[in-house]
Amino acid sequence: METTGFTKHDHSRCIEQGVAAVDLACKQQGLQLTKIRRRVLEILLARHNALGAYDILEKLRAEGFSAQPPTAYRALEFLVSHGFAHKIEHLNAFVSCVKPDAAHVPVFLICAHCHCVAESCMKPAQNLLGHVAAQSRFQVQETVLEATGLCPNCQETG
Repeated sequence: METTGFTKHDHSRCIEQGVAAVDLACKQQGLQLTKIRRRVLEILLARHNALGAYDILEKLRAEGFSAQPPTAYRALEFLVSHGFAHKIEHLNAFVSCVKPDAAHVPVFLICAHCHCVAESCMKPAQNLLGHVAAQSRFQVQETVLEATGLCPNCQETG
């Protein structure tokens, strides 16, 4: 498993690659990545902290979008429903998906101090829950794995 959320890296590259991957997926699936959906995605990609819908709405308004709450929620709903973003249930907030073009079970590592979120990925077949469900002939439709702790940066600063 690889994580990028806790390591120093070029966020502009995250934005560029993330938008390109989502743009391609939308074209392949016949979906429309509207200006507002693209901007919400860029906002999520700019940081690895989970953002609430109202945080996103504030950023949109500050940039001159005449955004109302339903606008942000609809954009987030589109991104989440197509696997381009995830909802972090523990924080009632959203993050961009690190692998929007691959089937995977996301594993979220959430820092309790700085709220940075790193996403790791497991293949569905590697998921222990999948094995347990298969033994019971239960078909898992969605899995969300969230772990809360301290990221390496917060561990270092005490």
